[in-house]
Amino acid sequence: MFFLYNIFGFIIIIFSPIILLLRIINKKEDPKRFKEKFCIFSKSKGRGKLIWIHGSSVGEITSVIPLISQLEKDNKINKILVTSSTTSSSLILSNFRFKKIIHQYFPLDISLLSKKFLNYWKPNLAIFVESEIWPNMICALDSKKIPIILINARITKKTYQRWMMFKKFSLEIFSKINLALPQNRETLKYLKLLGVKKIKNLGNLKFSTIKNIKKKVLINKKKFIGNNVWTASSTHDGEEIEIAEIHKNLKLTKKDLITIIIPRHINRIKKIIHLLKELNLNYVIHSSGNPINKHTDIYLVDTYGETEKFYSISKVVFLGGSLIKHGGQNPLEPARNGCKIIHGPHINNFKEIYKLLSQLKISKKINNKNQIISFLKKELKNNKILSKNIKLNLMGTKILNNNLLEVRKYI
Repeated sequence: MFFLYNIFGFIIIIFSPIILLLRIINKKEDPKRFKEKFCIFSKSKGRGKLIWIHGSSVGEITSVIPLISQLEKDNKINKILVTSSTTSSSLILSNFRFKKIIHQYFPLDISLLSKKFLNYWKPNLAIFVESEIWPNMICALDSKKIPIILINARITKKTYQRWMMFKKFSLEIFSKINLALPQNRETLKYLKLLGVKKIKNLGNLKFSTIKNIKKKVLINKKKFIGNNVWTASSTHDGEEIEIAEIHKNLKLTKKDLITIIIPRHINRIKKIIHLLKELNLNYVIHSSGNPINKHTDIYLVDTYGETEKFYSISKVVFLGGSLIKHGGQNPLEPARNGCKIIHGPHINNFKEIYKLLSQLKISKKINNKNQIISFLKKELKNNKILSKNIKLNLMGTKILNNNLLEVRKYI
């Protein structure tokens, strides 16, 4: 199976110039740094102990920011190497005051590149986030006796079934993981079946907060004073049209309404602008610095890492990736900021979190555009002051501390 896996990897390398060119054109690849994926490094390690953390994209990297901030305080650690696969995830790190962080892009999972990567960085510990299981890298780490932790692990039924199509191969890979810290009971069950020997269920790291370690970011709240404001966050293709039409409907009776749209992928901004123009909606782009006026309909956010400040002025937040079959997005940040959360039916990636938030009457499932309109008409009338959710923050602190305790055993 390893032979076939590596054959596939070499095919990817052969076609990689075309793939990379297309990704650069679509702004999904950094034209200055894509060489890092071939182990042509842009930074040096330096001396001392290095801890390596890998998360694929924005969600995974964001979930371990609180962990990184605590590890930075550890005097035994000289550097923390953070790798990811997407340009947006690398931008997230720039929003924090980190001193020990080195960011690089994760190399293609080819045996030769995996060995070259480890020989260069020489990590003392490798931490993979959620479902980032790369066979060649796992084997290379194991051969060098570098401990492997799978943190905030997430294995769905679908993922498990995919792995079990190659049972012997999968059991061999998962058995090399020294410690797995699953984020839910479903993952715990599948990790056991996949052969992970040491598992501790400590809860979902996404409950932990990142508030105190962010760079100071300010939003000019005066811009929005006197307006009814709600936010549609982490929206995907096909959802912005629904949000725009909802806004047009509500604007008939709420003349002071402003809808903030924060797309999941900002490379889609031009497409969203085109949509707003077709619907004759007036918009302001966040990075332009232009003021809001009485004619403004949509405030379009085209930057990463600033969602929290928009949640702080919103009574209601719709979380995207849920009206389409994507699986939803993490609702904990708006929940901690006291927002009422609405979401569509497709939330499989966060169903345990949403179940808790529903029990706390923080979130509500809606199935269509008309239900969103009805909910917003009611909630935007409510003048109740937003309050932080203390229960969620306490839960997050406990989960973070327990995860840290386990990680430090390997440092």
